Amino acid sequence: MTEINKQQVLDAFHFRSACRNYDPNKKIPQQDMDYILELARLSPSSVGSEPWKFIVLQNAALREKIHPVTWGIKHPIQEASHLVIILAKKNARYDSEFLHNALVQRGLTPEQMNATIARYKSFQQDDIKILDSERTLFDWCSKQTYIALGNMMTGAALIGIDSCPIEGFNYDEVNRILAEEGVFDANEYGVSCMVTFGYRNKEIKKKHRKPVEQVIEWVE
Repeated sequence: MTEINKQQVLDAFHFRSACRNYDPNKKIPQQDMDYILELARLSPSSVGSEPWKFIVLQNAALREKIHPVTWGIKHPIQEASHLVIILAKKNARYDSEFLHNALVQRGLTPEQMNATIARYKSFQQDDIKILDSERTLFDWCSKQTYIALGNMMTGAALIGIDSCPIEGFNYDEVNRILAEEGVFDANEYGVSCMVTFGYRNKEIKKKHRKPVEQVIEWVE
């Protein structure tokens, strides 16, 4: 495996900024976008649930349709080379078909399957307490999608590609529009967040960061 040194990684983090202005004439090569999406697919998630889907929205008409209710994208929505809508699974309960199928893919024995489901029930019911409502379950899955989101943006920065995470939109409207257009089944998934990718067309002012002593504390 090719070794990446620590400075290269730090340089990528310093390079990465929320890009608000993309060069509309520069498109990300397909192999680079495939690499970014593979980073999302390979990301870790709670109990290995992988409760996500990644919609690469390149359809110009659909982009324009959601733009009026997506105030977090301040520039013309077509300027970004790629727009990824990240979906989170709904109702991913310990006893759901979704999680059962994930366990089947691991090749568990019946005894292992029963023990794992019991463990997941205790985790969701007693430890993290997310069985109260569909919303708490959805929020748990949404948290997992942010791991993939971070990995995508970091991986993009490592090869000089800009990105911008987006929460600034009307969730009900974006879900409605995309579901009505047949992009996804709203009974199974909901929009967690979005992220744009492309190449900046002007320098980005560096954001102030809190000093190390304000955000990191060692307890020994």
